[in-house]
Amino acid sequence: MTRHVVVTGGTRGLGLEIVRGLLQHGYRVSTCGRKQSACIRDLESSNPESLFFSECRVEDDAEVDRFLAEAIKWANGIYALVNNAGIAKEGILATFPNIESRRIIDVNLLGSLYCARAALRSMLNREGGGRIINISSIIGSHGYTGLAAYSASKAGLDGLTRSLAREVGRRQITVNSIAAGYMKTEMSAGLSSQQLDQVLRRTPLGRVTEISDVVPPVLFLLSDAAQMITGQTITVDGGVSV
Repeated sequence: MTRHVVVTGGTRGLGLEIVRGLLQHGYRVSTCGRKQSACIRDLESSNPESLFFSECRVEDDAEVDRFLAEAIKWANGIYALVNNAGIAKEGILATFPNIESRRIIDVNLLGSLYCARAALRSMLNREGGGRIINISSIIGSHGYTGLAAYSASKAGLDGLTRSLAREVGRRQITVNSIAAGYMKTEMSAGLSSQQLDQVLRRTPLGRVTEISDVVPPVLFLLSDAAQMITGQTITVDGGVSV
């Protein structure tokens, strides 16, 4: 039976690249976003039996429960969840609006908790275990000026990974994080040319992380080859955090 993977925030950027990679490797995929993008609409048209999309705000637990129920019904079960939905906004904390901090925590951390909870309620009844992959960031462990709320949300996500791995491991469900480096679609978008040059000088591999660099580790963690890996944060950053 084809394995079903739910990917949150799959309408653009890294999420869209993950969706494409999963489809290419024969998975059935459900994804969500605030609005359906043209790319997802085209993918859904060309893969009607393999891709399901529904609008969902992951910070709304009722919408999450509805989306996961629809996705699980569509695929008759769930093998894995990739918590990818996230937002980032830069600003010095002393002047950063509290409402923006709350929004970042709600989407990045609480949204992942809500999705994991909803997925596990079905996954725990599945024979053969399952997978949860949280898309984190090196900012969660190393910090960066102007990203306090974002850093806190990703550090919390790594903590969720470790605790949940212990909680569900006996049911053969693995839980891991992928800590991405400075991706062009995310943190580096707000960097000046001088700041970007500094990042590049500090990176042993000499370039920022591309979204395509993150897809292979996702595919690996979903595979049978990774069945003994859980509770880990795998860093994909070209060595900048070494």
